[in-house]
Amino acid sequence: MSLLLHLLNFMAPACAVAAWMALVSPLLMRTYPSWRSWRRQFMANTVIGGVVLLLGLLWFGNDGKVMTYAVMVLACASTQWLLTL
Repeated sequence: MSLLLHLLNFMAPACAVAAWMALVSPLLMRTYPSWRSWRRQFMANTVIGGVVLLLGLLWFGNDGKVMTYAVMVLACASTQWLLTL
């Protein structure tokens, strides 16, 4: 149970950034994607964010580094931009 809670807390920033980008992107880009497209954007950003968080954990040796979060936001923003083209 403790491992599951640790994994959920580890992935929480990636899920939050993914949801924020998938919800705010249509307002900024003035496009209105379907529900399926929103889910696809959320899942792609979550996966990319999780991979960046894992790489940051492996690189720095512990999680929660601001540099890792900054790279995660940039990676998710780039993914979101590519998905809305």
